[in-house]
Amino acid sequence: MTDGFFPVVYSALSSRALADKVLTRYAIGEVTECQFWHRGLSDVYVVTAGGQQYILRVSHSHWRTQSDIQFELELLDFLRERCIPVAYPLRTQDGYLWIEINALEGKRYASLFIYAPGRIALGDMNPTQSYRLGETVAKLHQTAQTFCCPVDRQPLTLEYLLDDSFQVIAPFLHNKPDYLADLSDAIGCVKFQLQDFPKEPPLWGICWGDPHSGNVHFTEDNQITLFDFDQCGYGWRIFEIAKFEQVALQCGLGAKTRDAFISGYQSVEPLLEYETAALQAFTQAAHVWAWAICLNHALLHDYSRLDDGFFQHRLAHLKMLRSPEWQLF
Repeated sequence: MTDGFFPVVYSALSSRALADKVLTRYAIGEVTECQFWHRGLSDVYVVTAGGQQYILRVSHSHWRTQSDIQFELELLDFLRERCIPVAYPLRTQDGYLWIEINALEGKRYASLFIYAPGRIALGDMNPTQSYRLGETVAKLHQTAQTFCCPVDRQPLTLEYLLDDSFQVIAPFLHNKPDYLADLSDAIGCVKFQLQDFPKEPPLWGICWGDPHSGNVHFTEDNQITLFDFDQCGYGWRIFEIAKFEQVALQCGLGAKTRDAFISGYQSVEPLLEYETAALQAFTQAAHVWAWAICLNHALLHDYSRLDDGFFQHRLAHLKMLRSPEWQLF
């Protein structure tokens, strides 16, 4: 083509250019390393500057808007000020929490975070660490009740978690009517069970959105730091716990460790009986939402994953989550 650049849906930004054009706007000293580390829902770079490590995150243009980014970063800054242990964003020398980048595919947003001390739990969490995580999530929920932000972000409603996710998944199941019917039935049942669930504090408030062992660092003495708030928003606190359950069951985390998370949470913020009664339904909602997010990501970055096994596995897991013995798996 001779009429300009060919359209782009994703570009890998140069580490050197990020060091020169973005990281120099922070008071972090000389940058000695900026290494592309991971491509997930955002691009993640490991940065070394002034003898310290940092994490640089660059959003994808199709995934997050500026208001989405602003809400998340202001929330993390709010939690930092109130001593909730999160990997918080640093401000640029002129006071900004993010830097806009005009990439080929559109606007993207870069944010520099402290490097969470410690490491991911070796071999996944033990009950002590899981209890600590539950405690911390409950304190986060309590603290965030007073958070206010001038911009909106998509709340974690049933319409968003289920209806919008169904619209993403369903086109891939039109030639598999049994699969589509199973998914539609599961979503209908969850919506029926949860249709009148109240949206009022403390049941409804700010959620982290992705609480699991891969988004937590522990030090040797089990001090904890939470990170990756990309899926945060207003939602039900029991959904937060259900999201933990969904990932924990998918990863094979044992019942004793899963129960320790809930015990830790309730040591700070006791749950109501009808919240715990709704845990199974909310866990199914979390599974459907995570499925749609994974599918959207694979469409752009790894379409080869979307074979029949991809959908069979997720439907089989959803069937397990609907069974009376769902917590025994």
